[in-house]
Amino acid sequence: MITHKIVTSQVGVLTLVAMDGLLSMVRLGPPAAPAVAGAGTPYGIAAEDGFEDVERQLTEYFEGRRCCFSVGTNPQGTEFQRRVWEQVSGIAYGRTASYKQLAVLLGDAAKARSVGAALAHNPLNLVVPTHRVVGSRGALTGYSGGVDAKRYLLELEQAPQTEHLRRNCLRADSVPA
Repeated sequence: MITHKIVTSQVGVLTLVAMDGLLSMVRLGPPAAPAVAGAGTPYGIAAEDGFEDVERQLTEYFEGRRCCFSVGTNPQGTEFQRRVWEQVSGIAYGRTASYKQLAVLLGDAAKARSVGAALAHNPLNLVVPTHRVVGSRGALTGYSGGVDAKRYLLELEQAPQTEHLRRNCLRADSVPA
């Protein structure tokens, strides 16, 4: 069963989608309207229950009390996309990596554009922190939630009140800064 819930956040409206009880999408923005009236929505039925854990964790993240998410997920994507998303999940809170760095970690520096394409299809915005991926020279390029949202999220993770998270949320598998 597919369910969804619309919540508000500091970066705007978020659409949370669960498939069989596992989070499968965090979309920045409201759900897209169906192409044909009466055709239903790919986001399933609206539900008030079942999203409490992810809502709590999102609130903690935006309050500067959480650096990563620990909800059960089921993102849909190709094998390559999943590999990219896994690498992005290793970028530590408050740090960034470039598309090229990720491509190198995946075994082919020439695949930086393919990495970007995979990130554009990341269904779990915020949970899989694609906002931490920047251009080779640090430019805030491409983000499905918009560059303003990306800037906000990066600034949140660099704010003085989140210093404790930057110190304590380093992962052994994180991408080098």
